[in-house]
Amino acid sequence: MRLVPWWTLLSSACAPLVLIGGWSVAALLEGPAYDPATQTISVLAAYGASGYWVMTPALFALGVCHLLTARGLRPAAFAGRVALGGGGFAALVVALVPPPSSGGSLRHGSVAAVGFTLLAVWPVLAAVRGASAPWALRPGPSLAASALMGLAALWFLIEMQQDDGAIGAAERLVTAMQALWPFVVVASCVRRPYGDRPRG
Repeated sequence: MRLVPWWTLLSSACAPLVLIGGWSVAALLEGPAYDPATQTISVLAAYGASGYWVMTPALFALGVCHLLTARGLRPAAFAGRVALGGGGFAALVVALVPPPSSGGSLRHGSVAAVGFTLLAVWPVLAAVRGASAPWALRPGPSLAASALMGLAALWFLIEMQQDDGAIGAAERLVTAMQALWPFVVVASCVRRPYGDRPRG
């Protein structure tokens, strides 16, 4: 018997696919006026954007994927599962409160910031000790994952302060890392027999 159900592997694998696929298709629909290096993903999900009908469902699907993965990732520490699920819920809310076609949105930005934070800290909160722990849930890899996401988020914050900065590239790096790491964790669990489940 496996540590995680089969559908957890499916949900975690779909998360980066729907996110990256969504922003890629939405950017194509926006045409050459949209610059993915200097413009955020939120621009694609804004009211009136050509890619709105693609990016909004993609964000919603991302949230569902994270919620399902959090539910099935039984070997992870409970706090980490809660943080991953919280990040998924934040993605659902981001999809439901898109920014306006021009200007910023405090609601959208606040929810997105909460989601970024939860998805950055969940790896270290999910860590478990013990030789039988899946490698991606051990403290070392978990701390490294959170640290890398934190550095990428710092780059994003720095780019936000710059005129014509690479804010889009920074945001894509952060979100891609956060969408991919659950799959890495689940893949490290999937072949371990249930009897080897780490305790604590």
